[in-house]
Amino acid sequence: MIDLVWLVPLFPLIGFLINGLGRNILPKSAVSLTGCLTVLASFIISIGIFLELNSSETKSFIVPLFNWISAGTVNIPFSFLIDPLSSLMLLIVTGVGFLIHVYSTGYMSHDAGFAKYFSYLNLFIFFMLLLVLGSNYVIMFIGWEGVGLCSYLLIGFWFTNASYASAAKKAFIMNRIGDLGFLIAVFLIFTTFNSVEFAVIFPQATNMLSGDRALIIITALLFVGAIGKSAQLPLFTWLPDAMAGPTPVSALIHAATMVTAGIYMIARSNILFTLAPQTLYVVAVIGLATLLLAATIALTQNDIKKVLAYSTVSQLGYMFLGLGVGAYTGAFFHVITHAFFKALLFLGAGSVIHAMSNEQDIRNMGGLRKKLPITFLTMMIGTIAIAGLPPFSGFFSKDEILAHVYEHNRLFWTLGVIGAVFTSFYMFRMMFLTFSGSFRGTTAQEHHIHESPWSMTIPLIVLAVLSALGGFIGIPAVFGGGHWLESFLAPVFASSASKMTPLTLDHTTEYILMAVSVAGALGAMLFAYQRYVRNSSIPVADRVERGIIARLSYNKYYIDEIYTSLITRPLDSLSGFFDKVVDKKVIDGAVNGLGQSAMEGSKSFRLLQSGMVGFYIFMMVAGIIALLFYSMFKI
Repeated sequence: MIDLVWLVPLFPLIGFLINGLGRNILPKSAVSLTGCLTVLASFIISIGIFLELNSSETKSFIVPLFNWISAGTVNIPFSFLIDPLSSLMLLIVTGVGFLIHVYSTGYMSHDAGFAKYFSYLNLFIFFMLLLVLGSNYVIMFIGWEGVGLCSYLLIGFWFTNASYASAAKKAFIMNRIGDLGFLIAVFLIFTTFNSVEFAVIFPQATNMLSGDRALIIITALLFVGAIGKSAQLPLFTWLPDAMAGPTPVSALIHAATMVTAGIYMIARSNILFTLAPQTLYVVAVIGLATLLLAATIALTQNDIKKVLAYSTVSQLGYMFLGLGVGAYTGAFFHVITHAFFKALLFLGAGSVIHAMSNEQDIRNMGGLRKKLPITFLTMMIGTIAIAGLPPFSGFFSKDEILAHVYEHNRLFWTLGVIGAVFTSFYMFRMMFLTFSGSFRGTTAQEHHIHESPWSMTIPLIVLAVLSALGGFIGIPAVFGGGHWLESFLAPVFASSASKMTPLTLDHTTEYILMAVSVAGALGAMLFAYQRYVRNSSIPVADRVERGIIARLSYNKYYIDEIYTSLITRPLDSLSGFFDKVVDKKVIDGAVNGLGQSAMEGSKSFRLLQSGMVGFYIFMMVAGIIALLFYSMFKI
């Protein structure tokens, strides 16, 4: 089955071509089947690859397809790498991707751009699969750029809305900043190792000294790429604005897959980062700062998708914090569990929005629990999971990260627990305001409320089951488990493990750390219940004056306004100067001046063509005399 890996990205590409070229002639049923079945076929093959790899003694296979770039000493094959890390990513991308495709058949059923939407979604799956399958940094970069393009197309899917189009441009431009760092890193990697192949680079890097200057520069640049793609400080503001796209897009691209590409890239390059401890420390600091900043913003947001967007940024911060302390398995464990519960929460939010006639403000909801029972139950499971309450998936992955953080830096651990408390509060705040109490919307909305069709609820149920049980792939030894995920990923992180101190916490300490984290999450949940259910508190209207801290949080610390003042407006002014002065007056002036001079000169020379034979004879004689003088006096 591993030899058939080339079919995994090929099927979504075929789906893109069929739906894209036939968007004006294919019926919606054909578009739905094409879009969903191509991803399902990839998922089935991915399961086969995973099972074959799991039963094989060899845990890494390179499948060459063709010789791609060959120039002098440069030889870059187009080949795929199958190992535990890529096989798990295949399951996430195709499995969650298939569920979201199915969900989209119901959610987007009345949209005029139905076929175009599915073609873009298939194209995204294709590029994401290239990203995770590539056996070298060049193929990874192609997939990296491709998912950025698809993100732009899908965020701006409803481009006739100017604000949505602006959000798409913002995401594209901010990602380009990070992509430049990644591209420079690829050049430096080739200069340092004379190759871009993982199989060549990582064994060479293992023999290098920790703190090598070249490795520090390379990893810092790779991290810049990860910052842009995975929405970390300071390049995180594009992700909340990306909620302008259709809700299934938010679930697939901006929660479950694309935004985790940065974590995947660092996990894939783990030995380079392990040997650059200075970069790892920066990764941890940036991740911690991002998770706290985004969590405090989410505390006061009232748009249901914006709450989930800032939650995504915060959870990505947890993953980077885990990577920064060397908890590569824990960080990737959280990638898996986050894909389940965050895709579930976004799709659940889409179900609520669908029922509420496109209303997204949770202040105008309430009392939806009985009218949307499946949506409520599944979203509650996702909320419990992201809050880190046992025995749901988020508990195992988040606590594994926090355990490693505790051993490395107690201050970081304390701040990480505070972030977990914030997570629990803002998620249960969102749930209680949406589903509890009395309905606060309009009469027309109340009459329209209904549970979503099966095409939307079945993916919710499947993701709810995965959110509830997904954590059992990583049961730690403290609970008598063997941590299957850690064992499965061990070959990928073996080189780093040999150069790092393993986790040495005793079971008593682990129990205490878990108890503190769970107690904090439960306390935040009870506080949210007391405030929004028992006391029926409703967030104030936008026009009402808030306290300084609440105002800062609600306005996202004015970071967008700061960027506008410090970057956007100066660049607009500079571009205006170049347009009006340099381009139109200097460059156009010089070009037009030369043209005008030629025209004026030609007008003067035209007067010599008078049509008088006598004048022509005079000029001929004058020319002969001039030639004689030139012949007589030349040296």
